[in-house]
Amino acid sequence: MPEVLLLRSARSILMTVFLNRLPPGGTIQARKFSLNPLRLKGLRQNVQRSILPAHQYLSKESLNNALDNLYLERAEDKEEVSAESLWTTSADGLVKIRMDHTCSQTPKTVHQVFLESLEKYGNLTALSSKRDGKWERITYSQYYLLSRKAAKGFLKLGLERVHSVAVLGFNSTEWFISAVGTVFAGGILTGIYTTSSPEACQYIANDCKANVILVDTQKQLEKILKIWKNLPYLKAVVMYRETPAERIPNVYTMEEFLEIGNEVPDSTLDDILNSQKPNQCCVLVYTSGTTGNPKGVMLSQDNITWTAKFGSRAGDIQPAEIQQEVVVSYLPLSHIAAQMYDLWTGIQWGANICFAEPDALKTSLVTTLREVEPTAHMGVPRVWEKIMEGVKGASAQAGFFKRKMFLWAMAVTMERNLSCPSSDLKPFTMRLADYLVLAKIRKALGFANCQKNFYGAAPMTTETLHFFLGLNIRLYAGYGLSESSGPHFMSNSYNYRLYSSGKVLPGCKAKLVNVDAEGNGEICLWGRTVFMGYLNMEEKTREAIDEDGWLHTGDVGKLDHEGFLYITGRLKELIVTAGGENVPPLPIEEAVKMELPIISNAMLIGDQRKFLSMLLTLKCTLDPETSDPTDYLTDEALEFCQKVGSKATKVSEIVGKKDEAIYQAVEEGIRKVNEKAAAQPYRIHKWALLERDFSISGGEFGRFSLVVLCCGH
Repeated sequence: MPEVLLLRSARSILMTVFLNRLPPGGTIQARKFSLNPLRLKGLRQNVQRSILPAHQYLSKESLNNALDNLYLERAEDKEEVSAESLWTTSADGLVKIRMDHTCSQTPKTVHQVFLESLEKYGNLTALSSKRDGKWERITYSQYYLLSRKAAKGFLKLGLERVHSVAVLGFNSTEWFISAVGTVFAGGILTGIYTTSSPEACQYIANDCKANVILVDTQKQLEKILKIWKNLPYLKAVVMYRETPAERIPNVYTMEEFLEIGNEVPDSTLDDILNSQKPNQCCVLVYTSGTTGNPKGVMLSQDNITWTAKFGSRAGDIQPAEIQQEVVVSYLPLSHIAAQMYDLWTGIQWGANICFAEPDALKTSLVTTLREVEPTAHMGVPRVWEKIMEGVKGASAQAGFFKRKMFLWAMAVTMERNLSCPSSDLKPFTMRLADYLVLAKIRKALGFANCQKNFYGAAPMTTETLHFFLGLNIRLYAGYGLSESSGPHFMSNSYNYRLYSSGKVLPGCKAKLVNVDAEGNGEICLWGRTVFMGYLNMEEKTREAIDEDGWLHTGDVGKLDHEGFLYITGRLKELIVTAGGENVPPLPIEEAVKMELPIISNAMLIGDQRKFLSMLLTLKCTLDPETSDPTDYLTDEALEFCQKVGSKATKVSEIVGKKDEAIYQAVEEGIRKVNEKAAAQPYRIHKWALLERDFSISGGEFGRFSLVVLCCGH
């Protein structure tokens, strides 16, 4: 290391002398020479090794122009355009950046950060995709030039400033270059969940003023074709994984899309890039509230670039100069956690992002993990639970001796990790258990080289945390939300407490308000992670951000004396599933009652669970003296029974005898509600009819227990 520092120091001195000898105006040319000549040569040689078909190529002229632009842009310091307010609700609005002396990095645009990475990591593998059973890779130099081609393609299709490009498809190289290309072209990137209904797609596409929508399959294309007439801003659709079943006007393949961008001069794109500011919006993430339509969370270029750097460093992600991180991309990129971790952090540190198959969450994730062997991995709790279930299942089917060895190794390791969580010292028995059993299991799971394992988006069960400690895999938590650009608190190997979400990021602040006697209070956040505002929703924005610029999360937690955060609850009624999906219960509950007039109360259950379940009660008459529910159905309920062919007159006759006609009718009603669900996580998987309606005397109202009734049907 001393030799490296000495070499850098000498190089810096020589460069200073060289610059001082240049005539006025000569610094731009000097900047060209500051690149390593060998790296530059390799950069230009590699541009044609692309995953695109043979007729698609990247010219040397394009790279030369891009490199010229690199020095021109770096010769001019970017400055934040003056803005007085910490928030805005306008897509073209600017905000005042929350600078802090403890972490005062100069605000940067996405393009600036990519140029810095291009200089350092140009020849390194950036994106890896498996096609026809073989892994194909592109370098950071190719990634950059493909993103420029995508940007020019969007401009040719008519992308307007601060209008959006929406992406409705699974993670891929095309997703990434389109995302970066959107920002380069001055647009706003908007991800849409692949499970979204046409109606949900329509709302988001209209709200963000999407000029272009990318889809990956015919199924997704058909959703957009169904609603296109209701999308006044939409000019074109690009399809990237499959080919359209038939030729449709203004629907392009990815190859066609990249070709048409050649008609746009590089100078046009360069002018747009040079006009961009760090405090302008470049990403929209749609998040659900407890009622009403989804809210568009506006993230600035500084939100993205700052969080990608400091959020990831707080998680101990390494720059490629030290170790190139290998990451498997499989979680929805419409979610801020995956987008920040996979896309933006990858560019910041020169990571190798490997794309999983579209069925990753169903079957193929572990296969990809084995092939890729990531150095860092992030999963929502449900992903870790499925891995745990798989290991347990394999253990149960193993022979007696292997099963006993597994249980012994797990017990020894778990006990040590729970009793001495901060110690790196490993007793002989623990090392033996790891050598004989646990290292082989981690290898089989694809975690042989994985040094950092993260979870977020929802709480993790104690059982799961302990299980992975038994495998000698420590799961690091973070805390944040879409409105904080993802992580605001992070854990790592030197900032770790079991059950904690870690410590606040450097340069950021956190506080608790309305603290109770036990130290619980609402978590409030301040810093460069805090979003710009909700698109076109001033009232909601004012509710979220106070006069001093603090973001009120609605979540409840504790801070210990060392600054570790522990989440203890939530002020909001929003359900957060084990998969990290935010589900507002009220609209779903109301939809069920509208579909099934016999239902008096519908209670959605799913917090920290694998799927949504619902408890249902039937409309019955009330005792006139006590107002308690009786066993007799109301007239409306009787009418419903007659309509579906049931002769029941009492609740007990339906529930006690499982009246076939009523149960089939309820099942059909739930099916219809599920068909209208905004996305897969919003669908009801199980339901149960209760023998008695909710009441105060019964204890259900105000203190209803969620116990095991959700597993009834």
